[in-house]
Amino acid sequence: MKNYLFYTLILVFACKQKQSSTDNTNTPIDKASIDTLAIDNWSNVFDSIGATGCFVLYSPTDSTLKVYNSQRANKRYTPASTFKILNSLVILETGVLADENEVIKWDGVKRNYDNWNQDLNIRQAIKYSAVWFYQEMARRVGKEQMQHWLDTVGYGNTLIQTNVDDFWLEEGLTISSYEQIAFLERLYNNTLPFSPRTMAIVKDIMQVDNVPYTMRAKTGWSMRIENRSVGWYVGWVEKDGKPYFFANNIDMPNNSYGLKRIEITIAILHSEGII
Repeated sequence: MKNYLFYTLILVFACKQKQSSTDNTNTPIDKASIDTLAIDNWSNVFDSIGATGCFVLYSPTDSTLKVYNSQRANKRYTPASTFKILNSLVILETGVLADENEVIKWDGVKRNYDNWNQDLNIRQAIKYSAVWFYQEMARRVGKEQMQHWLDTVGYGNTLIQTNVDDFWLEEGLTISSYEQIAFLERLYNNTLPFSPRTMAIVKDIMQVDNVPYTMRAKTGWSMRIENRSVGWYVGWVEKDGKPYFFANNIDMPNNSYGLKRIEITIAILHSEGII
């Protein structure tokens, strides 16, 4: 039961936020049930590379939640490419893609990233974070079906305020660090409203390559929102059969901060003895 407690608390919190989308002051954590620890010294990691942000680390096995900058962790931001996790689930569940090996033909539009300028399957697309691929898939899913899945999952504020092919990049859809972790825990536990096959495929394509541990994660960067460019790195690490869920959210004043999202995460996980 404890493994699902965090999600339950977040779900209650999310419902309250739907009633008042501008109110980000409520805390989703029941300290009597989950040990919530403010880790102020994680500021050293952020300060060492000149970053401003927050970090949440959740161990359902130990029922502990460690947080740096809880006020920010409680605030919703545009998910940007971290939405590719849910988008992948929807794409596969609806049959828009048959499986992780089906290739989608490149539209021929040259973009700034060479890895994007080719035919891709979903495994490659999530690895390269290819926006065009997921935009095309979202158009095939359609706005009505996409809204259905946002509502069914209860993902962030569930808003499609713009077009179906960019609502996770523009103003509209937002999610907090706490909600990111609650969503990931449900994926890990196979309790999202998708088939076991769909969830297994998405967990597989999320795996981080070339690291000496098991990590499933996704970056995100809300580059399109003026004066609110933030970066994400969310996911989990598995150690000795136990998951450790993390959500890192930082301001992104320039391109050099792209790698810093990952550097912060690795430094904190290392300091905690997880990797």
